[in-house]
Amino acid sequence: MTAPAQWRDLRRHTTARVALGRAGNAVPTEAHLAFQADHAAARDAVHTPLVIADLLATLGRTAQVVQSAAPDRVTFLRRPDLGRRLAPDTMIPPMPGCLAIVIADGLSAIAAQCHACDLIAALGHSGPVLIATQARVALGDDIGARLQARAVLMLIGERPGLSSADSLGAYLTWLPRIGRTDAERNCVSNIRPGGLEIAEAAFRLRWLMERMERVGLTGVGLKDESKTLYPAFDPQHGDGRFVR
Repeated sequence: MTAPAQWRDLRRHTTARVALGRAGNAVPTEAHLAFQADHAAARDAVHTPLVIADLLATLGRTAQVVQSAAPDRVTFLRRPDLGRRLAPDTMIPPMPGCLAIVIADGLSAIAAQCHACDLIAALGHSGPVLIATQARVALGDDIGARLQARAVLMLIGERPGLSSADSLGAYLTWLPRIGRTDAERNCVSNIRPGGLEIAEAAFRLRWLMERMERVGLTGVGLKDESKTLYPAFDPQHGDGRFVR
């Protein structure tokens, strides 16, 4: 049985699983196979490692590679706390007052692999870049504290969904140190071709970083008002036209 017309029309605006139709008491074979494929892609995103050599080649610069205290992927998934701290023998030369960017695998190395370098290029960032493996968001606090950075931007693969295995998150933290909470960060989420485009993500992050420098904080005290300034895409025009 096919879905009603109004539900089929809704599918043009979302990748969510709506209007799948019905085959008796089950979904149609096509929908079931699509679910299995997306589930497999999500699992692959979690377990696929970063290809560090490719990241370095794309960045076109050197970057220090660090690892969390989680020695392998299984431990990383079972012990989130270890993913928030650097491995005990990690040495990071201090760069007092820098604004550092960390590319981290998180729960989707595919997201970091595909989008992090493009986002850094769009930001025009020329400061230090580090690559972190087996990393959780809070690992940026440990890295930033050792760098003596004034701020750290963590570009990390987000938990994959069944329609978004390549979603990148960007977490900005002022004066990073161990013990910072998520309430003390700003997050720009779902950065990917089917979500928030690189150009808009870079615009929002630049706005946040400029305001962060002025007020000297991030998190709940720094409201993201950038989206009111970014031109909205007009889907009626195929030439990528933007309207205010």
